[in-house]
Amino acid sequence: MTYIICKRVIENTTYKSQQEKDDMLLKLDVFLLNDRLTQAEYEELTQLLAEKPIVA
Repeated sequence: MTYIICKRVIENTTYKSQQEKDDMLLKLDVFLLNDRLTQAEYEELTQLLAEKPIVA
């Protein structure tokens, strides 16, 4: 469930700064550390996040 929600948020969000992307990455880190995401899910979501452009 956490994976699905995070994926939707990443796909639907327009990031306006690197700080916003860093904040999302921090959330993904916390979910991974608390076993809310598997390592494979984490890697997929971080890759998806890295591919999102920053739109000013």
